[in-house]
Amino acid sequence: MPDAVVIGAGPNGLVAANMLAGAGWSVEVLEAQPEPGGAVRSDRGVHPDYVSDLFSAFYPLAAASPVIGGLGLRDEGLRWSRAPRVLAHPLPDGRCAVLEADAERTAAGLDAFAAGDGAAWLELCATWDRVRRDTLEALFTPFPPVRSAVRLAARLRVADGLRLARTLLLPVRRLGEERFGGEAARLLLAGTALHADLGPEAAGSGGFGWLMSMLGQTYGFPVPVGGAGALTAALVRRLERHGGVVRCGEPVTEVVVRAGRAVGVRTAKGEAVPAARAVLADVSAPALYTRLVDARHLPGRLLDDLRRFQWDFATFKVDWALTAPVPWTARPATTAGTVHLADGVDGLTRFTAQIAMGQVPDRPFLLFGQMSTADATRSPAGTESAWAYTHVPHRIKGDAGDEGLTGRWDRGEQEVMADRIEREVERWAPGFRSLIAARRLLAPPTIESMDANLPGGAINGGTTAAHQQLVFRPTPGTGRPETPVRGLYLASASAHPGGGVHGAPGANAARAAMRGGALKRLARRR
Repeated sequence: MPDAVVIGAGPNGLVAANMLAGAGWSVEVLEAQPEPGGAVRSDRGVHPDYVSDLFSAFYPLAAASPVIGGLGLRDEGLRWSRAPRVLAHPLPDGRCAVLEADAERTAAGLDAFAAGDGAAWLELCATWDRVRRDTLEALFTPFPPVRSAVRLAARLRVADGLRLARTLLLPVRRLGEERFGGEAARLLLAGTALHADLGPEAAGSGGFGWLMSMLGQTYGFPVPVGGAGALTAALVRRLERHGGVVRCGEPVTEVVVRAGRAVGVRTAKGEAVPAARAVLADVSAPALYTRLVDARHLPGRLLDDLRRFQWDFATFKVDWALTAPVPWTARPATTAGTVHLADGVDGLTRFTAQIAMGQVPDRPFLLFGQMSTADATRSPAGTESAWAYTHVPHRIKGDAGDEGLTGRWDRGEQEVMADRIEREVERWAPGFRSLIAARRLLAPPTIESMDANLPGGAINGGTTAAHQQLVFRPTPGTGRPETPVRGLYLASASAHPGGGVHGAPGANAARAAMRGGALKRLARRR
């Protein structure tokens, strides 16, 4: 009988399993899909000569995470690679906002848009440097982050602390307008805020855009050499070296609860897998509480709160095998790993407003990844393994474009949406479509079928909006991984601090399980 059963071999589940195994626990991980990794997987499914990341691709949060860093994955063969430039956002007039690998170079580029914007950017960087260590510790440890909060309070005077808090709560449009005279810096902040589901007018989008921009400025947007799956492979190798077991193709259908305590799980094949000390669930909060745990073991208030749980945007993604680099009109974009495509901050507002109204956007905001630019092993020399994703509503009421998309997402609608995305790329890179050797379409239902933790392609485990963060994640409570069932811990992105490949939800759940196990042993001795 293993000490712990972990449901799900996504990055959080594997981090949790690694931490427990490293502490001497016997661990068994059960994964529904035929392979581990969750949203951290790669394959050659677009073209045999090209490596494509299925879901996530760039990992600034992993590079910054003390959780990932503490696992020593370099010893398991993991290597990181970075593009010459972190991020580019072309403008309609041919200029380009660029997040360079060096802050001084970023600042010089911003000054070309408006004198003084470079100094304002460096001021944001200086603030980040002052609070980075404590901010990251607060982000990646259980709520409330007492030690890091105390250190932040000591480091910042009351007035400075209040100003920083105000900055973090600002909508990113307002933050950009207050700090910068030109459009470039505003675009860098607003585009990175939309790596989550935070539009330019959303409260807190300024803080998220600043965080993601500063992570990019400090760590870049690194990628695992050889594909996203290399990160998963390193986590699995480490776990197995510590005696852990990963079983794929084993969907869990029930958490077994006796006398108010989780004592194991049951699989779709009917197998009972006992757990001597804990069950950790790297599954979404709605899946855990409405499908895996019988309602009689849960408070009615929790189930009522879950009816208000909000997912982040649905996602539509296209992968490409390109015969040559993307012919961007804005030259700096050719050496950036990530490219944002939208007609300015107003274009981002228009895009998110259409989603809010239930419309498929007619000019989708695109996050475009140039994977061979970031890691030359991804495709043959002189070619590019690329992808782009955009967001759509979960419930589609209409199409802001002319093609009448309904959200059925049958093959015809997928082709229409992919063509819309390619036309948008073509606006910024004329001749792009002539370079396509192969493409793969991942519509919202397809993404969900490949990872049940991404319903409709909701890639952040629930909205990043302020009303579902901290003590409100996944429902109003403590913001901690403990659940109403003793010995059961929520270890997914539905838990604090949320989405992104950083391992914090898994690590928090593992620490809580170890504390719970220690208390259980102490009670037995007494």
